[in-house]
Parts: sequence; C-alpha cells; structure tokens
Amino acid sequence: MSVQSAPATTGTAPAGPTAKTQPSTTHLAAGATGADEPAATRGRTSIADVVVVKVAGVAAREIPGVHAMGGGLSRTFGAVRDRVPGGRSNVGRGVKVEVGERQTAIDLDLVVEYGVPIADLARDVRENVIDAVERITGLEVVEVNVTINDVHLPDDEDPAPETASRVA
Repeated sequence: MSVQSAPATTGTAPAGPTAKTQPSTTHLAAGATGADEPAATRGRTSIADVVVVKVAGVAAREIPGVHAMGGGLSRTFGAVRDRVPGGRSNVGRGVKVEVGERQTAIDLDLVVEYGVPIADLARDVRENVIDAVERITGLEVVEVNVTINDVHLPDDEDPAPETASRVA
C-alpha cells in the first residue's frame, strides 16, 4: 500500500532512505506563497478561540443528561441574560479552551441530570466534543477535561406561580 504525502512546509526532514513521510494532514497555520503552489495551500488559516468554544459548547449540550453548563455564578448571570428580552443564550458558557496552531485543549463545566451515570456521561461528552471540534476545525484535540459542578434534581425547577401574589 502506497501512502502519498505532501511535502513539509516547515522544518527540515532527514534525507535519504531513513526518512519517514507523514500522511497529508490539514495544516491550519502553515501556508505557502507563490504562483507555482497549489491554490489550496496558498495562504494561512487560523481559528479563533471563540470558534472552538462555540463548537465544543454545542457538542457538549447535544448529549442527553447534560442539564446546563457553567459554574454557579456563570449560570446565574446566564439565566438572567436569557430572560431579558433580546438577550441571547451563551453557547460558550462553561467552556474554556486553549488553541494553538494545530492543537487545542478544552475544559468543560457541566451540570448533570440526577440519575445519569456521570462516568458514562463524561465519556459521551468527551467523544462528541472531540469528534465535532476535529471534524469542523481540523484541530487536533489533545484533551477534554470535564468538571461536574452540580446535579440537577427533578424538584429543582422553578415552579410557575399560580397566582400573581400571595397577599392582597
């Protein structure tokens, strides 16, 4: 089986029969210049932290059993913002990232539903986040750290008031 590889754009590789070639991968930061280069490699692509934050936040929320994301104070401010007319929910709440040229590391703060096995949920969240971030951004995810901040109990819901006021 023959593996074709693209020539390296950065660094130097040893020459001769001992040189190993790497399979072609998406180079996010490296780019070549010049009219003799293929169009796909002319220029540079960089991905902002906020892109990875949003992709990871959406992917984590897709897993059943994730009730909310973020720490206590973050969730409180987020709940207020969500109720303000014209306010938007923050898909990045509870997500912190470090983005390099080719790799990223992600930290997630979650609130889980009561009764959901936490170890299974954390595994499913990791798998979904890694898959989404690598597929959409092309960055290699080196780690996804999951912190469970709280458990949402069924009776924690804010009951809707039946009357406007208890006193007249």
